[in-house]
Amino acid sequence: MAAAVLLAALLAVAVVAWVLFPPSEPRRPPCIGSRVPCLGAAFRLARAPLEFIERARAEHGPIFTVFALGKRFTFVTEDEGAEVFFTSKDLNFEQAVQRVVANAVSVPAEAFYQNHGRLYSMMKGKMGPSNLHMFTGTLCKELHEHMAHLGTAGTGDLMELVRHIMYPAVVNTLFGKGACPTSHSELREFEEHFWKYDEDFEYASQMPECFLRNWSKSKKWLLKLFEKVVSDAERTNPSETTSKTLLQHLLDNLQGKHLAPNYGLLMLWASQANAVPIAFWTLVFILSSPSVYKKVMEDLTSVFGNTGKDEIEVSEEDLKNLPYIKWCTLEAIRLRSPGAITKKSFTIPAGDMLMLSPYWLHRNPKYFPDPEMFKPMVCYHGNPAVGCAVPVQIRIRAFGCSTKGEPFAFGGDTATPDTISGPV
Repeated sequence: MAAAVLLAALLAVAVVAWVLFPPSEPRRPPCIGSRVPCLGAAFRLARAPLEFIERARAEHGPIFTVFALGKRFTFVTEDEGAEVFFTSKDLNFEQAVQRVVANAVSVPAEAFYQNHGRLYSMMKGKMGPSNLHMFTGTLCKELHEHMAHLGTAGTGDLMELVRHIMYPAVVNTLFGKGACPTSHSELREFEEHFWKYDEDFEYASQMPECFLRNWSKSKKWLLKLFEKVVSDAERTNPSETTSKTLLQHLLDNLQGKHLAPNYGLLMLWASQANAVPIAFWTLVFILSSPSVYKKVMEDLTSVFGNTGKDEIEVSEEDLKNLPYIKWCTLEAIRLRSPGAITKKSFTIPAGDMLMLSPYWLHRNPKYFPDPEMFKPMVCYHGNPAVGCAVPVQIRIRAFGCSTKGEPFAFGGDTATPDTISGPV
C-alpha cells in the first residue's frame, strides 16, 4: 500500500513538473522559474523588478521568459522586439486586456468580448484629438477652481497637490459635476480606497484577490460607490447627445447594465492611472532644472503674457505654440515609464504574456544620448532641429508610468494559438 501511495505521489509530481516546466525547445526563449510550484519567480520579480530584469537580461539576453504565479511572461527589451510587439498579427491585445479587466473590476470574459469593440470605438471617438477641444473649456474651469483652494503660499507634498487638483478636475469633466466624491468632506475615505486600489492594480490584475486583502476590500468599496454614481448618471441622462457626459455615453453603449459600476470604476482608474504620475514627474523635472524652468516660463509668457492673478483660458491653438512643454512631458514619460532586448530568433509558445519594458527601451544610448539626463529636446520628440530620428517602435511609450517608476506594466499582448517565429 505504502509503495502504491509513493508511486502515485511521484507520478503526480512528475506530471505537475512537466506541465509547469515542459521540455525545453531550442527555439524557445530561456525560462526563469523556481523550485516552488505555481509561484515561480514571482517573489524575486516583485521584490526588486528593475534589478531582476536587468540581471535576467545580462544572463539570458534581451528576450527571456519568467514563470510566475502559474503564468509565463515573455519579456521583450530592445527595439527589434518592440517592433514585433506592436505590429505582429499573431498577438492578441484584446485577450491580454480581458484577463486584466476580469481581475481588476470583475467583468466576465463573455461580457468583456461582447462590449470591448463597441466601447473602444466610442471612447476613441469621444476622446480622439479632433474632439479634445470639447473638454478643454470645462477642464480649465475645473483646474482654476481647485487650484484656488491652494492659496498663494505654503509647503506640502507635490504628489498630493497634483492628485488633489487633477482628480476632481478630471472626474467632474468626464463623469459630470459632483458625480464622484470631490468635496473635502467626502474625499478622505474615497482617497484611502482609490489610491490603495491604484497602488496595487498591476499586481492585482494578475494575482488572486486572496493574496491582496486590502486591495480587495478597497475594490468592493469602490464598486459599491459606483452603484450610486451609475444610478445618478442614468437618472439624469439627457436625450441630447452633446449634453451627455462620457460616463453617460458609456452607459448608452454598454450591454449588460448590471456591469455598469464595474466599467465605471475601470473608466475612473484609466482617467487617473497615467495622467496623475506623468503630470507629477513633468513638474518634478521642470522644477529641478533651472534652465528648463526658465525656458518654460518664457514660453508661457510669450503666449499668455504677464497675466498675474487672471485666469488663463487655454485653447488648442495655444498648446500648438508651446511645443517645449510637450517635449518636457515626453521626456518625463521617457524617464519614468517601464523595459529591455537583442536579436535572436525564438518561437514563443501560445498563451505567453508578452511584456514590453519601456524603462529600458527609453534608456537605449543608441537613440537617447545620456539616457538618465532630463533633456526636453533629446532625439526627435517632434523637434525638427534635432537630427536624431527615433524609430517608430521605440518612440515614447506612456503606459505603466507611476510615481515609483515601475519598470514594466502587467499587460502587454498574448500570443495566439499560432506561435510567433522570427526576431522578436
